[in-house]
Amino acid sequence: MTQHELDARGLLCPMPVIKTQNAIQQLTKGDHLRVLATDPGVLHDIPAWCRVNGHKVISSSEQDDVIEVIIEVCDI
Repeated sequence: MTQHELDARGLLCPMPVIKTQNAIQQLTKGDHLRVLATDPGVLHDIPAWCRVNGHKVISSSEQDDVIEVIIEVCDI
């Protein structure tokens, strides 16, 4: 397992999800992607995208207007 990070702060919907999709395409099964964003929509959009595409949200949190979502790559 390798940890990766995507900085999507300052981007508005749908760009954080599109950038997440593009980043995950470069990863392998079992890798983790930490997504940082400021658009509150990612709290719903990224988990929904993960369900559709077979990935797992490990955690999501918000602190000081920065949202962190950690995704495990499950299906490529």
